Amino acid sequence: MKNVIEIENLTKYYGKARGIVDVSFSVAEGEIFGFIGPNGAGKSTTIRILLNLIYPTSGGARVFGRDCVKDGYEIRRDVGYLPSEVFYYDDMKVLELLKYSASFYGRVDMQRLRYLAEVMELDLGRKIDDLSYGNKKKVGIVQGLLHRPSLIILDEPTGGLDPLMQQRFFGLIREENRRGATVLFSSHILPEVQKLCSRVGIIREGKMLRVEEIGSMRDTAYKKIRLEFREEVPEAPELPEGAGDVQRSPRELAFLFRGDINEAFKSIARFDLRNAVIEEPDLEEIFLHYYGGEDGV
Repeated sequence: MKNVIEIENLTKYYGKARGIVDVSFSVAEGEIFGFIGPNGAGKSTTIRILLNLIYPTSGGARVFGRDCVKDGYEIRRDVGYLPSEVFYYDDMKVLELLKYSASFYGRVDMQRLRYLAEVMELDLGRKIDDLSYGNKKKVGIVQGLLHRPSLIILDEPTGGLDPLMQQRFFGLIREENRRGATVLFSSHILPEVQKLCSRVGIIREGKMLRVEEIGSMRDTAYKKIRLEFREEVPEAPELPEGAGDVQRSPRELAFLFRGDINEAFKSIARFDLRNAVIEEPDLEEIFLHYYGGEDGV
């Protein structure tokens, strides 16, 4: 399967300020790829380089096999982009704005325009200036999907949408993906990524930590161990190698563990336990675990 997005050693500095450093990953055709990290991690910088809205300091990026700097215009014609913040001509009506946007891609498909607006419950007759932030986000969603793009790039797309509209939006993205569209889904909200994506790239402070399957992030190699003691927990109990993210209260201890579970219990067998619980950590706990160490593990 060919790659729609290929990023290699991409670096961007804003003067002396760090944007991203040596970012590399690829997105396969037909994939929904999650790009996650906290605000300021470098997600939007990476996306803006892909769209040729800013130039990289070094490294390279290709979309549809084309160079993002040299072929930005051709690339953008087949990309649907929803930025984290949307800004429009306030005096225009929604329908006028969408027709104007669609005209850049050729013929305006009114049937598709009205279908997308109906799904997102968007009033086409209202002026942009009268819309709430959430309704402006709906305009951005319709605008981004109107021309049936082969690549959909979403940067924090659900801000301002209520839970019902979020589900409708996810439904549209799945529908476009079944049609064959590739999706790059950038977010700091982990449950969203988990619902939609097959693989995920994790970025921190401008550097990629890793790229892996969503399922492997919840691999059985990771366990969450909760211990309840009959007496107070020592200030610094000796824990097994592979333990991290330790949380303690006077009579309880919890930590993430990766390794041989037998070794874990050998190290705590000397304590008088009231109870022990072993469970699968959720995606957010694993994500925070990656961010906790200097090396991201």
